[in-house]
Amino acid sequence: MTETLMAGGVLGLGLFLLLRALFPARPGLVARLLALDAARQDGDSPRMQLVLPDEEVSAFRRTLGERVARFYAARGWEARSIKADLALVGRSFEGFLATKVLLAVSGLLAFPILWGWLTVMGWGASPTVPLWSALAFAVVFFMLPDLQIRRDAATRRRDFRHVVGAFLDLVSMNLAGGRGVPEALLMSVSVSGGPDESNWAMSRIREALSNARIVGITPWQALGQLGDEIDVDELRDLSAALGLVADDGAKVRASLTARAATLRRRELAEIEGRAGERSQSMLVAQLLLCAGFVIFLSYPAAMKMLGS
Repeated sequence: MTETLMAGGVLGLGLFLLLRALFPARPGLVARLLALDAARQDGDSPRMQLVLPDEEVSAFRRTLGERVARFYAARGWEARSIKADLALVGRSFEGFLATKVLLAVSGLLAFPILWGWLTVMGWGASPTVPLWSALAFAVVFFMLPDLQIRRDAATRRRDFRHVVGAFLDLVSMNLAGGRGVPEALLMSVSVSGGPDESNWAMSRIREALSNARIVGITPWQALGQLGDEIDVDELRDLSAALGLVADDGAKVRASLTARAATLRRRELAEIEGRAGERSQSMLVAQLLLCAGFVIFLSYPAAMKMLGS
């Protein structure tokens, strides 16, 4: 009875997916409203993607990812946080979606493998356990890229905040030398050599400021768009502050100096917090080691007393 129900469920799911592939759903109201808002924003101020992915995606993965991305867009699933994380680590959204789908499909391959193994071992030929195991593998594999991207993005975002603090100090020094705000921003990012791993954050800022000239927006607007794309609040705050006091050099210098000091204090507090967490972890490990050693020493005497 269970095998019949499972087979019917799989057949119904296959027919449902076939019908959805032949007759795709029309864009919903949320997707149309988002498209209208995007068109309205494009009409008000020029906006382009400032951070381009560094990942090379094959044609098959790109096609599969574009189809999944259209499926997301038709239902109004924006996935802003994961897009910001992908932009920060240099991955494309389409390639990320294709990886998730391919990993989920590879997880489903555990069904025939487990079923065949159970049949060969003579432990029963019921497909229930292999089927649910394969579904569990598919769900886990589907979520693995999200966990990896969020972990890598958290590390990169912390490094980016450190670079923003140094960038603010450089801008403040250039303003003290008599340069204007746009020239000070461009001169501050020119100290970076090339797009290697050591100065990738400064390279991202330099690319955003260079693209601002092409689009026709101010450098602080480009910094704000970059902060929106990679989800860095410090860049958004810097953009708002420069937009308010761009005409007054003294106020800009004082504001940037104060922001750089605040970033350094926040980073120092985070470092001290992580150091405290690691110290507590080492203390717990030492206590567990001591407890195990005490049990190891007292076990023979306890067994002798109980045996007597």
